[in-house]
Amino acid sequence: MSQVPKQLKYTEKHEWIAVSDDGVATMGITDFAQGELGDIVFVELPQPGDTLQRAASFGTIEAVKTVEDLYAPVSGEVVAVNTALQDEPTLINTSPYEDGWILKLRLSDPAEVESLLSAQQYSDQIGEAH
Repeated sequence: MSQVPKQLKYTEKHEWIAVSDDGVATMGITDFAQGELGDIVFVELPQPGDTLQRAASFGTIEAVKTVEDLYAPVSGEVVAVNTALQDEPTLINTSPYEDGWILKLRLSDPAEVESLLSAQQYSDQIGEAH
């Protein structure tokens, strides 16, 4: 059974975000997504300073059996990337909500967060019991 932390917001494409009080969102992929992908071997990350548009692809995540695009859950400027993923991409497998975060983004439109899925809605989408 996948972990779906209640305090996070989710996308239909299996990304999560946590928004801090200063308007910076930490994002990654969900436990369900990493389980579906299998062992992650490479993550293509944007650069700090890059501007991402909501729902637009900003990089890829490569597993042993597939390569998938990563999509921005919200629009904003990249303020940090998880450089530990360059040497240890399996952090996404072992700790998708803590050590395996992908990037931090300064929100350009905080209202976009309201359109994301709650933990309950995301659990319903992936067919998990609550």
